[in-house]
Amino acid sequence: MGKTLSKLKDLASRAGRWLGLAQSPPEPKATGAVVADRFDQMAWHETHDQAPALQELAEELNERYDYTDDLLRDVFLAAYKVTPQVRGRAEMAPSRRVNHQVITSIMTSPEFEELHRETAGNPYAAAMAVLAQADALRRTLEDSRTAREQAQQAKETEDAAQEAAHAVAEALQQATEAADEEGAVPDEEADAVGQAIGRAEDADREAEQAAQKAAQALAAAAPGIRGAVRRALAEAADATREEAALMRAWGVEPGQLERMPFEQRAQLAQRLRSGRLGRFAELIGRFRQMAFGERARRVENAPGELVGITLGDDLSRVIPSELIHLGIPAMRPVFAARYAEARLMLYDSRGEQPTGQGAIIACVDCSYSMDTPADGQPGGITGEAWAKAAALALLDQARQTKRDFVGILFASQDEVSVHRFPADQPAPIADVIEFAEHFYGGGTDYQAPLSAAVELLEAEFNDAGRQRGDIVMITDGQCDITEEWMRTWTAAKHALDFRCFGIAIGNGPATGPGSVLDALCDNLRSLDDLTDPHAVADIFRMI
Repeated sequence: MGKTLSKLKDLASRAGRWLGLAQSPPEPKATGAVVADRFDQMAWHETHDQAPALQELAEELNERYDYTDDLLRDVFLAAYKVTPQVRGRAEMAPSRRVNHQVITSIMTSPEFEELHRETAGNPYAAAMAVLAQADALRRTLEDSRTAREQAQQAKETEDAAQEAAHAVAEALQQATEAADEEGAVPDEEADAVGQAIGRAEDADREAEQAAQKAAQALAAAAPGIRGAVRRALAEAADATREEAALMRAWGVEPGQLERMPFEQRAQLAQRLRSGRLGRFAELIGRFRQMAFGERARRVENAPGELVGITLGDDLSRVIPSELIHLGIPAMRPVFAARYAEARLMLYDSRGEQPTGQGAIIACVDCSYSMDTPADGQPGGITGEAWAKAAALALLDQARQTKRDFVGILFASQDEVSVHRFPADQPAPIADVIEFAEHFYGGGTDYQAPLSAAVELLEAEFNDAGRQRGDIVMITDGQCDITEEWMRTWTAAKHALDFRCFGIAIGNGPATGPGSVLDALCDNLRSLDDLTDPHAVADIFRMI
């Protein structure tokens, strides 16, 4: 026979909790620790799709660990979003709570603020920050393996408890359908309800125990996660700052970078920091800073070297003996009369006049000796690095003053390379790099590059009527020139009214009185210390 109706009511009462759970399952928990809208998700997917390095990292981590796609997305969004927000731990799916701990450790670290200043709103910089933290993420994932396994087990037991609740609901439904008109239920169906409730209670206890173990494992892993994260953030901030400084040093504008595909930008950064170009970056930055300062200081007709006394009405240059008259009441009318007649005694000075209008041409010696560090020490600054850093600063100077720039690289007579950067056209970074990378390694010949420079200035005069160009000759060697060529050079200088500045690197005889370079240049100096660009600061004021 069947059980009584009161017994069925008792079973239904015991099953009440599980019925509620089966009928109203919990809301799905979040898989991402950083709150993100669809635009943030689009930024992540677009960047991921453009960055092979990110794809390779994701593939590598996915082969060994679970849910790493979510972790990489969170690390990216934490760096990319201007005001990133982290969800509460209770909102997270149990399987993602280790990810949540990693992101919380990142965003509460003192080093994160420094990194975030460089990456906020910049998807490329945020992606590079992810890649810079790759080693730390690998260590963190490995060290937190136990916590992740416990978190996964907690998820599985939670799912099992949910399934057990559904089983209770199904068993009770079958018992209700089997009841007769008086409410009596067969023993088999009633027992099935009781067994289902027992299994649900067991699953619930297992889920609670698994959740406790997962929390304990996560707490044990947290200090190691925080330590790894802090070191990684410091390294990522350094790497991001260095790349930003590298791009600024080479004059790559933010707008250019934003338009550049991810992979092309990453390749550009790698190219600039390695090989021959890697030696130039710091010097280029120093030269650009110096040149910017000199442009800011430069004033037309500024006083320079004191050369004597003159007459005039410039009160800023009145000599002290004239000013004394203002302190004697009887002499004040005399001072006023002399001022009105512009006959006050003034200091006379000779200023540095920036008279150039034509092109700025940098002739850079690329002979073998220019590739040798000036101090003889491996890894020291070479003459080539100094010369090309100076030339790139001159390119900046030309663009600021809306003048054409031409870089001429030379060595032996038949080794001449001309790189033109017209003032009315952009200076593509690829062309700038080509100019900086090119090197011959041969001998030294002055006539070929200087003849090419004169031809360019002559063409500019014929096409646009511009004279008064400036040639800057940077070399560490010397060579002979013919008398006929010297006569041609002198005539061209007179006709085109250009100036020639000479910079001789080292202590060789190139700058001695009567040397070829001395005869060619209006302004010549030798340079021993290649670490300080201020030795040629006056050239940037005059050009």
